[in-house]
Amino acid sequence: MDTVHYFADRLPRYLEELRALVAIETPTGDVARAERAADLIAALFSGLGTSDREDLAGLGPMLRIRRPGTGSRVLLLAHYDTVWPAGSWEVPWLERDGRIWGPGVYDMKAGLLFLPWLLRWLRDAGRDHPELEILLTPDEEKGSPGSRSRIGEAAARADFALVLEPATPLGHLKLARKGSGEFQVDVAGRTAHQGAAPEEGVNAVVEAAHQVLRMLELQDAAAGTTVGPNIISGGSASNTIADRVRIVVDVRAWTEGERLRLDEGLRALTPVNEGARVEVRGAWNRPPMEPSPAAVELFERARGIGSALGMLLESAAWGGSSDGCLTAAAGAPTLDGLGPVGDEAHTRSENIVVAELPRRMALLGELVASLAVAPEEWLSTGACAFLRSRSRG
Repeated sequence: MDTVHYFADRLPRYLEELRALVAIETPTGDVARAERAADLIAALFSGLGTSDREDLAGLGPMLRIRRPGTGSRVLLLAHYDTVWPAGSWEVPWLERDGRIWGPGVYDMKAGLLFLPWLLRWLRDAGRDHPELEILLTPDEEKGSPGSRSRIGEAAARADFALVLEPATPLGHLKLARKGSGEFQVDVAGRTAHQGAAPEEGVNAVVEAAHQVLRMLELQDAAAGTTVGPNIISGGSASNTIADRVRIVVDVRAWTEGERLRLDEGLRALTPVNEGARVEVRGAWNRPPMEPSPAAVELFERARGIGSALGMLLESAAWGGSSDGCLTAAAGAPTLDGLGPVGDEAHTRSENIVVAELPRRMALLGELVASLAVAPEEWLSTGACAFLRSRSRG
């Protein structure tokens, strides 16, 4: 059975299912809509494996589908929440010029729907496959607060993790991602009348300006480490010395070493002006996704399969984070970006390329089927040693 033709012949049905899923808007934390989407998704997996459902408080259901197999243990990961508040799109489904636009169609409902089709293909083609665990989560766009521990536990059980986030606009796979975090810097001063007694005040805005410049000193352009003091608020009136300012800071780093350096530097911020106080709170919601030797060899395996399907795949380092950061941190060799080709994630122009869908689903299918062997049968000695070391941990 030709794999690409299998998916191409069934593309109209896939698109019908995708349109139904996109029509259920799923902003993170909208539990009622998440439950409706989970009901639809669960129905699509009916008869394809052992399923269970866990309600994450205030977030919605997390779905887990298991299917026994041979060889490796593979975790497949996707989320069904989106960044879009309900009603954000006047036209929630638009097909034109070989592309489809819609809220969450690229990030990442189209990729999520690769998964029931993967299981259908394995069944219909009679292909051997590894032991599979699929996690579908409702909270990725807010840092996976409810599902992150479940993802980490599942990744610790797996030999490999495959993430169905979208590919790059050029169709490449994501082998590295930046870790990301958000910090809040609260600056306290002392209020006073700007005209009558300015010497009695301590201006929190002025202190905050110093702190912003100090934060920016922690950036390292060559290392790709960024500090974004992107929200600032405070003060009460132009004739009153400001006694409170809050700065909200986005931070990103490619490596664990840079993450630790940046974290330490932010937490070490101290006041410049006498009488001012500075308090730093916050955390990293995802660590960097650094490629292990086994992850690099997993990518090369995917590249070879893609070449046989007529695809020229490259590995990409991507500035945005995903749940792949969590699986990699748990020690599972991780390959991300196995979803659709498209563009403009998190904008009202997000879209997918329809013609590429059959080959992308075929890539996933053939890659998964190729893992129905023990890792040591194809990984190098060094990569196998990495897997053994993490299992002992």
